[in-house]
Amino acid sequence: MSFRYALKVASILLPVILLTFANAKKSADVTELQIGVKYKPKSCEFQAHKGDRIKVHYRGKLTDGTVFDSSFERGDPIEFELGSGQVIKGWDQGLLGMCVGEKRKLKIPAKLGYGAQGSPPTIPGGATLIFDTELVAVNGKPSSGENTSEDDL
Repeated sequence: MSFRYALKVASILLPVILLTFANAKKSADVTELQIGVKYKPKSCEFQAHKGDRIKVHYRGKLTDGTVFDSSFERGDPIEFELGSGQVIKGWDQGLLGMCVGEKRKLKIPAKLGYGAQGSPPTIPGGATLIFDTELVAVNGKPSSGENTSEDDL
């Protein structure tokens, strides 16, 4: 193989290789919803079902650890109807069956989050979202006891 030929091949392959690495997803990105139960109360008095009005505390992060929103810091959980499309699909799916007082970590792929467009300026397009969640109440019924701290997330 001549030097010129090798240089020509390298000049074609190098940009392709660099472009591939530049577009490669980070290893922390996910393609399917991942649900991790971080804490489950001993008894499950109230469980979240489709159509229930639920209150959830949450901390939303990007895969690099950047926090983009947190109800914990505001002291004000979000309230919405589960399964009705009022929140991202990853939440409607990832909070189903959760018990009041339970804590879950949701890893949500872009397709169940904000998609290719993201939610500028804080959430880039194609972003995997990580949420630490705690179910506070279902249909106005809070947990009867078992207090846990935010640190348990």
